[in-house]
Amino acid sequence: MLDYDVEAAVYDATRGGVPRAAAAAAAVLSLVPATAGTLLDIGCGTGLVTERLGRPGLRVFGADSSHGMARIAGRRTGDSVVRADVRRLPLPAGSVDAVSAVWLLHLVRDARAVVAEAARVLRPGGTFVATVDKDAGHDVGSDVDAVLAPYRTAEAFDRADRIEAFGAAHGLVPAGDTHFTGHGQGRSPRRVAQALLRGEYASRLTAHGVVAEKLAARLSALPGPDEPRPDPRFRLLALRRVAPGRVTRGAP
Repeated sequence: MLDYDVEAAVYDATRGGVPRAAAAAAAVLSLVPATAGTLLDIGCGTGLVTERLGRPGLRVFGADSSHGMARIAGRRTGDSVVRADVRRLPLPAGSVDAVSAVWLLHLVRDARAVVAEAARVLRPGGTFVATVDKDAGHDVGSDVDAVLAPYRTAEAFDRADRIEAFGAAHGLVPAGDTHFTGHGQGRSPRRVAQALLRGEYASRLTAHGVVAEKLAARLSALPGPDEPRPDPRFRLLALRRVAPGRVTRGAP
């Protein structure tokens, strides 16, 4: 797992920068009702997406558990960011119209708790928008994907059906989805190999130790090892909070 306090200084430059953030923000806003007056961006990181979520009539706030990330995001957004565990937000129930979680749930083993907390702070009729199936979005049919395929885990924390089920247990029902391009995130074989050796794919691949080393060697031997493959396409799922007692489906 990355140390996000350390990663904060280089995060934007290594994750597609402004083009990626702008695409993500536009996609989030396309799923947030025009009547929403407040939006909380949880796991906001450096705030590069958060600062692009504003529109007339919509007040935007951010929350992140990393001090380094929250500090940078606060400078970007005019100090409208708090450092907080997104499973225990410092907000009263039913206090915001929308919650967004971009590139967050795939990192959180306890995604159920994050969805539950988002539902708690939403007003009835409010919308939760989150990226789902994040790792699957990187599968663009490249030679890198072919090498990794036998080692992929099927138990992604942010699998769409899991997030929908967690939401249903807390009064959230499907309200649409969309996709956007992860500009600048097309991965080269060597970049993937280096990340694999650093353990950055530990929760997504079954290759560890000697197996990971052999897999990294195979990746580095692919043609054009420093040439990025096509950019990924990410999915955003919107869930709307309904009145208490309206939903009876339970989470798995």
